[in-house]
Amino acid sequence: MVAATRELPASGYALEVDGRFKAEFATRDGARAGGEELKKRFPMLQIRIYDAQTHAREEI
Repeated sequence: MVAATRELPASGYALEVDGRFKAEFATRDGARAGGEELKKRFPMLQIRIYDAQTHAREEI
């Protein structure tokens, strides 16, 4: 069985959940709100915001 690979976004922001990209957002605030909501519901997950422009990750 081969896992589907998801490419890095070319622009905007993405949520990285346990090392896998799950959702893309146009703004940093949108990505942060989505990540914080997930963290509240599932505190055991490792959630990061990926910035496509700077290729940086920010831990939530």
